[in-house]
Order: sequence, then structure tokens, then C-alpha cells
Amino acid sequence: MADFPPVPLTLEGSSLLHQFFRFDWKSWRKTSATDREHIATEAIAALKGMERAQADGPVQTALYSQLGHKGDLIFVHFRESMEALNQVELDLAQTEFFDFLELRHSYVSVVELGLYESSRKTYEAASAKGFEMHSAEWNAEVEASLKRGAEAMKPRLFPAVPEAKYLCFYPMDRKRGEDKNWYTVPFAERQRMMHLHGLIGRRYGDVVKQIISGSIGMDDWEWGVDLFAEDPVVFKKLIYEMRFDEVSAVYALFGQFFLGIRLPVERLGGWLEGKL
Repeated sequence: MADFPPVPLTLEGSSLLHQFFRFDWKSWRKTSATDREHIATEAIAALKGMERAQADGPVQTALYSQLGHKGDLIFVHFRESMEALNQVELDLAQTEFFDFLELRHSYVSVVELGLYESSRKTYEAASAKGFEMHSAEWNAEVEASLKRGAEAMKPRLFPAVPEAKYLCFYPMDRKRGEDKNWYTVPFAERQRMMHLHGLIGRRYGDVVKQIISGSIGMDDWEWGVDLFAEDPVVFKKLIYEMRFDEVSAVYALFGQFFLGIRLPVERLGGWLEGKL
């Protein structure tokens, strides 16, 4: 692999936007009951329109009641493009409900599947055919491989927001320090470590739905991680076990963690009355 590109191939899918809001309870309590009812009804209708493109379509916007001091509400949006995400922001901003929201944090990314295993096979296949690296023939071979992979992985690249009760979101980087630098580790060694890292996640596959999104060049961290489960303790167990894995123990940096409880759109009115 020494003569092959050091960058693993990736497949990209849905564009993601996470929004973390503080709700202005003080102003809400000062609003008349009639106005509160009107605002809640309008917000629910607007969010219902964002939730699914069609009545029987997949969930593409989900709402969560956030735990802790970092905020009150989390909005998670999955869309087919960045333009569609921006339209969601604009649509939400047109509602009176938005006047009570203070955006405390957001995260922009795109669903990403890393292809360490198939990257090596693709590079070796192109080399075996005598194609010079980055030549037109080489690039065509790589593109054909990516196209086949994208078709096979379409459900994972364009997922619905899982229906699970709890959400855990956090951003992360790979270290680029003087002592430990992921990006200077040989490809084959990174491939080995990522394979072992992935085995841990697979063991939790029956209780946790994981969606990895890439954000290099899009936001402050390199990846965003969404975990969905019916039991929040599973997040602790999975992430704790992964801390002992070489990829995380030696090369990972983590940002803030955000935890939310799924709030069905139709129950937003109850939430605004202090009922989960």
C-alpha cells in the first residue's frame, strides 16, 4: 500500500443538520393562553410538514427534549442536499415559535461510510490492471467501484431518522499532534485498527443504531456521531468500551455530548405545558 493514496475512499449520502436550542420559558409564560395555543398549533403544523416529505415517507426531521444545561430542544434534520437543509432553517425561522428559540449550537455534516477494506481492494485492482495512480483509467476504476458501493449501500447512505426513544450526539476528531498523528500512520495500520474498532460497534448493533457523518470542511470537527437507542445506558457502555480500543484510546478527540429524549411532534403542545 506504500505506493497507493493514503486517503481511504468514502461514500456520502444524506446531508445532516443538528440544531440545539434554548427555549425562552420566561417569555412563553408571559404570553397569553390564546396566543400560546395559536403558536403551538402553527409550530406543530410546520414541524409535521418537515417531519416527512410524504405522509407515508421516512422520518427526515425529528425533535428531542434535551437533558442538561446545554439547551432544551434538539432538532435533527436529514435531507438530500445542503440547499434542502438551508430551506429547513428558513422555514423554521418563519414560525412564531422560532421567536422563543435561541440557537445555542448547530452541526452540519453529511452521512459518510468509510471504506478502508474496499479502498485497498480497489487500489490493488487498479494497480493490477497496470493503471498509473490518478490517471484517467485509475480514476475511472475507482469511480466504478464507488458507484457499485453507493448502490449497494443506499439504505445506509440515505437513512430515515431512527424511531428510538433516546439520542446521543457528539463530534470527534482524529489526533494530529506532534506525538500522535492519525494522518501519518500507514494505510494498512489504520485499516487494521479501524477493523478492530468496528467489531465493537457491531456487537452493539442490536441495541444501538449508529449513523456517522463526515464534517471535514463543513464544521469545526471532522465527524459527527449519532447514536439512537431505547436505553440511554447503552450509550455509556458502548462509548466506554470503545475508549479501550486503540483507535479511540490513542488517536481520538471528543467534543461535547448531547443527550435527548424523542419528542413526537404532535406532543409538542404538552411539552410547552411542562409535560414530556
